[in-house]
Amino acid sequence: MKLYLVQHAEAKTEQEDPSRGLSEKGVHDIEKTAHRAEGLLLKPSTIFHSGKKRAIQTAQILAARLRPSHGVVKTGALAPMDDPGMWADRLSSVEEDIMLVGHLPHLAKLAGLLICGDQENRAISFTMAGIACFTRNKDGSWSVEWVLTPETV
Repeated sequence: MKLYLVQHAEAKTEQEDPSRGLSEKGVHDIEKTAHRAEGLLLKPSTIFHSGKKRAIQTAQILAARLRPSHGVVKTGALAPMDDPGMWADRLSSVEEDIMLVGHLPHLAKLAGLLICGDQENRAISFTMAGIACFTRNKDGSWSVEWVLTPETV
């Protein structure tokens, strides 16, 4: 099982857009990342997002390229301050490859929990519009396979 963790792309400031949709740079960056992800043949069954506008837009741009079989779905426990333990528990029984589009510090805490067993251990440094690929090993542990950022595309 592969898990793709994605930090939403750059958003506009609250003054520019109170709902914090993606900036022009954010759209450009996630389109670059999505194009490269498509070339890598990523096939998440579902792209889950937090429901915040910047995460929805990021997920939709990724979905246009990756065409997840179960689509794009709003889900809970992906907001910046949510407990990563819920997703860590949930992931133990997921069999299909999935993508989570969320926010910091939640994604960093989830990565620390999966890789090190400690949500305070920053195992991965996330970048806006970047994708971190994790693999669940046969023993239930997790490994980082690769990280893709707009700057490396």
